[in-house]
Amino acid sequence: MLDEHQQKVAIVEPTAYKEILTAASRKAALEGQPSGLSASKMNATQFDALMALMEEYARNVPGEVAGRRMAQINKAARNIYFAWSGGLNPGDPRYYRVQTPSFLIEFDDTQDNANHIHSVWRDFSGDFGEDLLQQHYAASHKK
Repeated sequence: MLDEHQQKVAIVEPTAYKEILTAASRKAALEGQPSGLSASKMNATQFDALMALMEEYARNVPGEVAGRRMAQINKAARNIYFAWSGGLNPGDPRYYRVQTPSFLIEFDDTQDNANHIHSVWRDFSGDFGEDLLQQHYAASHKK
């Protein structure tokens, strides 16, 4: 759906990343500022498609959690970045991410000849729970 100029901004690597970048780390994070195409540079049709994509991820969990995710989406407004790596043709290995100030969605389809998908929703405030060990260190191990 992106025009040629938008694709040049959104495509951050011509070869798909081989795996979800945040992996199984305890805290979701990517170094530096978000990369890719800002939702503020999308037309209404493109933005609606991005919203529909995020809603698919948001509503893939029980109601209360889905409601919190939808609130995060709505709060982000157009402070959202879409980044892509990999091919554009059906069957090409591909990766995309949607990043906001409060969450990150990652998707990869690179393994088994681009026939094996991984996708995650990472919440920057702690995914499915608070990081109690981090809180303990912060409260009890100050120098």
